Amino acid sequence: MRVAIAGAGAVGRSIAGELLENGHEVLLIDKAPTAISVERVPQAEWLLADACEITSLDEAALQRCNVVIAATGDDKVNLVVSLLAKTEYGVPRVVSRVNNPKNEWLFNESWGVDVAVSTPRLMSALVEEAVSVGDLVRLLRFSHGDANLVELTLPEESALAGTQVGDVQWPQDTSLVTIIRGTRVLTPTREDSLEAGDELLFVAAQAREEQLEDLLSVRRTDTAR
Repeated sequence: MRVAIAGAGAVGRSIAGELLENGHEVLLIDKAPTAISVERVPQAEWLLADACEITSLDEAALQRCNVVIAATGDDKVNLVVSLLAKTEYGVPRVVSRVNNPKNEWLFNESWGVDVAVSTPRLMSALVEEAVSVGDLVRLLRFSHGDANLVELTLPEESALAGTQVGDVQWPQDTSLVTIIRGTRVLTPTREDSLEAGDELLFVAAQAREEQLEDLLSVRRTDTAR
């Protein structure tokens, strides 16, 4: 997979290193000569250019990229890069960094963003996850379809503890994608049982989050079906 990253600062270089270790082809783009540190990520391609300029993106051959990541420290730049990547070059997947939480509402499909990553939101989510059992924590927002990646740690008092995944009547527009149990990461099947203390990761429509939280957190008198 070919990935272009706009912004070769600490964030961009870290992402590039991870992707390269996983066997992907990476191009780092930055307009600041001081940011071009080839020796720090020698396996990557480097381009000294303004990622907001069409001529620069032509030189980067953005149309050959499977993913573009807008990782600069400037939200305006990240929005422009995202929009150009999606509308001018038809990049299938555009991921954008949100620096200021007040701007998060802008990072949606109208600006070409498929996935918006807000560092402050992720940090607060991690804090909430560390202290909250039974509370739904939003980890990541997906622009298309108004869906989010959410997490909930199943409390001991939940009526679903001990219930098989296939026997639960999940809300519409929700999907259980992962069960984290201790050090194990499980891909759930219908026969897997839910256990108190399980960290459950869902992709869910925002409108269904409250319903999902109620289902998992509250001890109910009726039997899950």
